[in-house]
This record gives sequence, C-alpha cells and structure tokens, in this order.
Amino acid sequence: MTDMSNRPFNEATVQRNGRPATSEALGPLAFAGYAHFTALQVREGKVRGMDLHLQRLHAASLAMFGCALTDEAVKSYLASALKTRNDGDFSLTTTIYSSAGEFTPPGNDAPLHMLVRTSPPSSGPQGPLALDIVNYERVVPEIKHVGEIAKTWFQRKAVEHGFDDAAFIDNQGRLSEASIWNLVFWDGKGVVWPKAKMLRGTTMSIVMRQLERLGVPQRFEEITIDSLTALKGAAVMNSWTPAVEVRRLGPANLPSAPDFLELLHSAFESEPLTAI
Repeated sequence: MTDMSNRPFNEATVQRNGRPATSEALGPLAFAGYAHFTALQVREGKVRGMDLHLQRLHAASLAMFGCALTDEAVKSYLASALKTRNDGDFSLTTTIYSSAGEFTPPGNDAPLHMLVRTSPPSSGPQGPLALDIVNYERVVPEIKHVGEIAKTWFQRKAVEHGFDDAAFIDNQGRLSEASIWNLVFWDGKGVVWPKAKMLRGTTMSIVMRQLERLGVPQRFEEITIDSLTALKGAAVMNSWTPAVEVRRLGPANLPSAPDFLELLHSAFESEPLTAI
C-alpha cells in the first residue's frame, strides 16, 4: 500500500474576508455544512488555472446562494492570504458560505463570506495506488461542496480492505471519480475520461485544455469494471498532482504506463503559473 499520511494539517493560517479569522467568526462554522470551496497549490507565489478557480467559485455561489462575490473581491482576499506566508510554496483552500447559515430558505440578502486557509505544500502520494470500488453517487457532484462524510468514510473502509483509497461506481455501473480525485485512463493512443456524473476538477480542466493544445486525442467514455481490462493505464489527479499511477481498481489489475504519467505531468506543467 502507498503511504497516504503526508496530507498537511499543521502550520495553517486562516483569514475571513481578507483579515485574520477570529474564533467568534469561525465558531458557527464548526456546526455548519452548507458551503463550497476550491483548493489549489501555490508555487513561487503563483498558481495555475486561476480562471478555472474563479469560474468554479462563481458558478457554485450562484447555484447555492443565488449570488456571488466578484472576481475582484475573491482575488483581493487571496492576495491578502498570500501576504501571511514567508514562503512562496504552499497549499491554499478557499471556502465560500452565507452568513444566513443552514436550513434557511432562498431569497434572503445575507452576505457571502470567504475563508482562505493556507498550509504546507503537498504533491500527493507517490503511488502506485490500489483503489477499492464502491457503489456511490455524490449529491450535486458538479459542485465542490463541504460536509461530505462519504469521501473519508469510503477511503477509511478501503484501507481496512487492503486498498489505498476508494473509487466510485454509479447505479448504471459506470466509474465516475475517486474519493478526492478525478480518474483518468489511457488506451495506448489517447486519454480516456469517465463519462458519468462527477466533479470536473480544475486540474482535470487544465490537463484537458493543454492536451487539446498539444493535439493529444482524448474522449469521454462510459467505463465499467469489465471494460478496465482493455485499458493500458490509469491515474488519479487533484489539486496536489496531475497524475498518481493506479495499478489496481477493485478486482482489475492495470499495467504500468510511465509514458502516460509523463504526458499528464507535461500537460499540466504546460499551463503557465500566473500571479493572483
């Protein structure tokens, strides 16, 4: 099994609307779960795919709250958080919520607030990974929302069963995504993305547009457990990394595909780092 224990938890700073978050402001959030977020890695004080993160936050806010912070406000709060770090490399999580809290009807004029947490940088596990397959469909999968016990629950159960993490299969028998990862496959000539309801991650979107620029064939396809035997490689990706090799998915063993992993990393690194 791969060591998954290098996830950063310490040395964190938290700001709310561009200022240090007080315990009074954070206290109610410990008991709330109606919010959405985006996660990214800052390198040399810059990020990849900032436009995608802004689009994600804007669309999710409109869907959940009927209003959204301006891009200028979001970038201002992010820039303020960057000033709290003495180093240029770190992880950053942005969470947006309404002061109205949970269990409130739509249509209120409660303002939106933005939390920004910085923590040590992460590049994810080394792999290769073995993923258990569980039948699960996330609620509103197109939004990166908080309060999902299932992601941690199934990851822990997978470890108990001798795997590293869990991948999800829907009620139609289609693989969709993994606990905190997007799945991606290789057929020997092109990149294959699962066709199912899922969250399209920002790293996935970055890789997709760079693969298109490079002229690499890619497509969406319904992938079942039975169809795994025809594939030539698999990986997972998220904000930590564009590619961690997957060598086992449930009962199926997958071949090593170093060229595929290199392609995914190269595509991601082709995306320029930009200032916030």
